[in-house]
Amino acid sequence: MDLLIAQLLSIAKSMWKHRWTGVAVAWVAGAIGAVVVLVLPDRYEASARIYVDTQSILKPLMSGVAVTPNVEQQVMMLSRTLISRPNVEKLVRMADLDLKNQSKAQQEATIDTVTKNLSIQSTARDNLYTLAYRDTDQDSAKRAVQAFVSIFLDSSVGSSRKDTATATTFINEQIKTYEAKLEEAESRLKEFRLRNIQTMSGDGKDSAARLSEMSTQLDRARLEYREAVNARDAARQQLEGERSRGGSTGTVQSVLQESATAVSTPEIDARLDAQNRNLDSLLQRYTEQHPDIISTRKLIKDLEAQKRKEVQELRKQAMNAPTVGGVGGGGSMAAQEMARLLANAEVQVAGLKARVDEYSSRYAQAMAAVKTAPQLEAEGAQLNRDYAIHKKNYEDLVSRRESANISGELDVASGVADFRLIDPPRVSPKPVAPNRLLLLAGVMAASILLGLFAAFAASQLRPVFHDVNELRAKVDLPILGVVTRLVSDGDRRRQRADILRFAAASASFVALFAIGLAVMAILINRQVG
Repeated sequence: MDLLIAQLLSIAKSMWKHRWTGVAVAWVAGAIGAVVVLVLPDRYEASARIYVDTQSILKPLMSGVAVTPNVEQQVMMLSRTLISRPNVEKLVRMADLDLKNQSKAQQEATIDTVTKNLSIQSTARDNLYTLAYRDTDQDSAKRAVQAFVSIFLDSSVGSSRKDTATATTFINEQIKTYEAKLEEAESRLKEFRLRNIQTMSGDGKDSAARLSEMSTQLDRARLEYREAVNARDAARQQLEGERSRGGSTGTVQSVLQESATAVSTPEIDARLDAQNRNLDSLLQRYTEQHPDIISTRKLIKDLEAQKRKEVQELRKQAMNAPTVGGVGGGGSMAAQEMARLLANAEVQVAGLKARVDEYSSRYAQAMAAVKTAPQLEAEGAQLNRDYAIHKKNYEDLVSRRESANISGELDVASGVADFRLIDPPRVSPKPVAPNRLLLLAGVMAASILLGLFAAFAASQLRPVFHDVNELRAKVDLPILGVVTRLVSDGDRRRQRADILRFAAASASFVALFAIGLAVMAILINRQVG
């Protein structure tokens, strides 16, 4: 700490030796700075305030139908990017600020100056924007702000329309691309179905499901065939027995009752079986009051009534038919009835035999096709998946295009926001710059610091040792002795006079600047008043 204090005292003594250099530099710098501050031209500020209303009743009404952009963010980005070179060039032309320019360099200087003097101040909470411009000429400043306001309003409308047009153009291009992809996928799917039309099923079931269904149908047909064969054999045995016994009226009634149950209607039975399965499936999902269940039950009831009616018709036909199976008119009534029922049973057995053969053939073909069906189904599933993806993307793009068109119309109808000019462009009647009071104070402080720096620099350029220890530390040699200078009374008087002159020079410097600051403050107060 003592060493630091000693060094500071040494520096202070060295600067004191060159104090007049510092005073001279301070006076020169102060005079130059004061002249510069006084000759600076007055600058006037023109400003305008704009309120941006981002609330619109159409936007909540059109939510979900049209794309509603973030208006606050758009306006904020617009305010930040408004002071760009193209906009500044446009402002210079609109405000006639380039009339005095005669070269490219002057034009560039004008653009740079205008860019520096333009400003946008905003309060995000209130959506108020202040556009300001400073110039030495009041009329030029006002024209510049008027042009600035026009550019701000035009940019807010044009940017939204341009974005909508760009988005619509891009979506239209994508729609054309996906339309071509969709047509290509449709062509591939159509060719695949034409090549495999025999193995394709319209109900959407795969080969395993179709094979299982065919197996069920074949088993049912075989069961019905066996039932019909058993009924036919029973009728034949009863006929043979009747022929051997000669028959009776009671036997006829018995045979009629037994044979009536053997008469079947395959078509109606198949429909009844299908409707019963459908009813079971519906009962697993719905209640008894569901319309589908009610209609299905009604259809089953109608089919059962139709079956009973057809059975009665068959019985009447059998009763009225002529003798069959070698039984003449001389045979008993029971034998004749049994012969007719046997003939009907033979027809039914033949029909069911044909059905069994047909279902067996279909089942064999399905079994043969099962080996190649998985590959075809996988290929068909891939084609369907590609087609579904392209179709979904195409429909989404069409929907987005309509949404973009509606958004564009919405922006045209309501605008991005409602821009209201709260305060029209106006120029301050008194200059807002330069602040000569603050500049004079800064010049005084800078002059004093510059004078101190000049004294310090001079002391470093022409160093002097004021202490024996300092000399010993610098030369690193032994000091044999010190010669003391005797100060006479005349020397003391000259030193006092020099100190008084230095104090007077320094005090006059500060006093002169203080008077200047006081006068400047009075003038500013009068202008404000």
